[in-house]
Parts: sequence; C-alpha cells; structure tokens
Amino acid sequence: MRTAKIPLRELLGDISPADRAQTRLSFEISNRLDALMQERGMTKKQLADAIGKRPSEITRWLSGEHNFTLATLAMLSTFFGKPIISVG
Repeated sequence: MRTAKIPLRELLGDISPADRAQTRLSFEISNRLDALMQERGMTKKQLADAIGKRPSEITRWLSGEHNFTLATLAMLSTFFGKPIISVG
C-alpha cells in the first residue's frame, strides 16, 4: 500500500475559506440534529418514519456532509420545535 507524503497542513491549505466555513456549518447542523434526536431518545429509523424519509437519508444528514436546503431545515425546526440554526 502506498502512502501520501504530503503534510496534512499542506492539504488543508488548498481548501478555500468559504469551503472550510461550509464544512464547519454542515457539521454543526448535523451535531445539532443529533443532539435534538438524543433529547427525544429517537433513533434514525424513528426520525425517518416520523418525517417520511428513509433511514439512509437520516444517516447522510448526520454524516456532516449533507447540503441541507432551507425547506429541510425549516421542516426539522418545526418537527423538533426548536431551531436547527440561528441567523443573526
């Protein structure tokens, strides 16, 4: 197996500040969703069933790599009765 000899700092240096911010926000949203699910004691399957999605979609949401739409964020905020994100 070959290994990369490029330092991690160099690899991260190629990521634009906007991409870094997007990745950070994506993980913050997935962490918030996970916390809200834990507060309710919900599994991925239970959430999926409650909102009409497949468990695999919930898994993608929790991965931190999903690009949420405003409609999905609004739906989740309404479902949990708490904001997923705040602007201001």
